[in-house]
Amino acid sequence: MRYLRPFIAIAVLLIAWQILVACFQLPSYILPSPYQVLLSLEHNIVLITHQALFTVTETIAALLLGIFIGVCAALFLTMFTFARQWVLPLIIISQSIPTFAIAPLFVIWFGYGMSSKIMTAILMLFFPVTSTFYDGLKNTSKDYLDLAKVMQVSPLNQLFKIKFPAALPHLASGIRMAAVIAPIGAVVGEWVGSSKGLGYLMLNANARMQIDLMFAVLLIIVLFALALYYSIDCILKKLTFSE
Repeated sequence: MRYLRPFIAIAVLLIAWQILVACFQLPSYILPSPYQVLLSLEHNIVLITHQALFTVTETIAALLLGIFIGVCAALFLTMFTFARQWVLPLIIISQSIPTFAIAPLFVIWFGYGMSSKIMTAILMLFFPVTSTFYDGLKNTSKDYLDLAKVMQVSPLNQLFKIKFPAALPHLASGIRMAAVIAPIGAVVGEWVGSSKGLGYLMLNANARMQIDLMFAVLLIIVLFALALYYSIDCILKKLTFSE
């Protein structure tokens, strides 16, 4: 039942949306009704599916790479004092730069293909993984660490055999946040410069005033984000033995 709740919430939202459009008699070029959006989805399902393949590929690739980079960055910050003094401020600065400001540079550097979109998504999602995992590594139970020192466990073994397992719930939280951000990063990258993907399709629909198609694409993005989040959440619960 808990996995159906998001879809029930979406159904309630769609009903409220349909009532709003009917009551105020809004034209389709301002706000199409859910029925019009579903019709557009049905008529353009082949086009949307074709473009979605690129966005899904970019999202999965960015998520995997972002998690890897985030985990490595957190371990690096934990192992070396100079990293906390010099590298951590650079990581924070990377998040203070607006994505739309640096995404065009990625297009110039990596081209109009998937690489620039993957880099844009990685820039947005690696920080939650780094910050949550680093926080978990820093806040390992002092009792565990004191016992490890008494048993003369090396610092490296303390990191990978005590701190790392203890920080897994924090890492799982960061990965969940990254799973939500990843589709947004891919679409933003496609908005800045692309010839494929759902973001590109949305821009074209907007230029042609096909608002129903825009909402249809947006619906697919939302459903994909929900599916990605709950799939990863299920996997993480099994890996971390949490409820």
